[in-house]
Amino acid sequence: MSEDTTLGAAVTEAAPSATSGAASVPRPSRRAATLAGVAAIGLWGSLALLSTSVRGLPPLQVLSSTFAVAALLGAARLARRGRGGLGALRQPLGSWILSVGGLFGYHALYFYALSAAPPVQVSVISYLWPLLIVLLSAVLPGGHLRRKHVAGALLGLAGVWMLVADGGAVRLSATHAPGYLAALGCALVWSTYSVLQRRFAEVPADAIAGPCAATAVLGLAGHLAFERTVVPTAGQALGLLALGLGPVGVAFFAWDHAMKHGDVLQLGVLSYGAPILSTLLLCVAGQAEASFQLLAACTLVTAGGLVSAVRARS
Repeated sequence: MSEDTTLGAAVTEAAPSATSGAASVPRPSRRAATLAGVAAIGLWGSLALLSTSVRGLPPLQVLSSTFAVAALLGAARLARRGRGGLGALRQPLGSWILSVGGLFGYHALYFYALSAAPPVQVSVISYLWPLLIVLLSAVLPGGHLRRKHVAGALLGLAGVWMLVADGGAVRLSATHAPGYLAALGCALVWSTYSVLQRRFAEVPADAIAGPCAATAVLGLAGHLAFERTVVPTAGQALGLLALGLGPVGVAFFAWDHAMKHGDVLQLGVLSYGAPILSTLLLCVAGQAEASFQLLAACTLVTAGGLVSAVRARS
């Protein structure tokens, strides 16, 4: 794998050559890939704040527009390679199905869940995906699920639960069962997509440009079929651009690279930091108020990350 397949300035390290005198083959650094995943989580933390700038626009229109920006970003990255750039899109059919299914499937289910159930319950259920990543990572080649990772993930889940519930009980109603199932589908789709990316480690991260374009087309089809187009204002257009470049653009490229080459278990636990960071940014922007629940949630998520990172004694 060439250095062009890494994200930005991701560090590569030389793999031992099979025979003496043979040229060494660079491979992505596990630490750099994990840091790319942390960067993705940080960018997802800005999703809620940036989303406030596109209020009033239909959700599928937002989905299509932001993924179109992400696809253009990917195309620009591929163009830097010259004529060989398009070769990154010629990948196994399984990789295409997994990526399009993960990107479009998650967002389609999430938007439906929000329309069929209260957002608090949707948030709690859909944010089971970090815990599922931790559990599913055990099936990866060489995967070893440890109690510290499960404990860390459960602490993170407790923190998110406390945050979205705002100190109250999260009550479920049979009336909203379809929405709950869709939210659970979100968690299953995203965790499965993330973990199975490891099977396509040879596919460069830049190849995600293709699935982003496909997701944009599917989102546009859904928008034209079920929504009325709203012409965005200048502020909304800037918001769409920011979303497409950040939480939808760079974040997905970074996450793809991280799931293929980074520490999946650690990233699963650290993913609970996204909703916490999201709320903190909303507080800084004056669109949410700091509370005891927020402090307690931050404490639990931080504790979960620390617990999962503790090295076992030899």
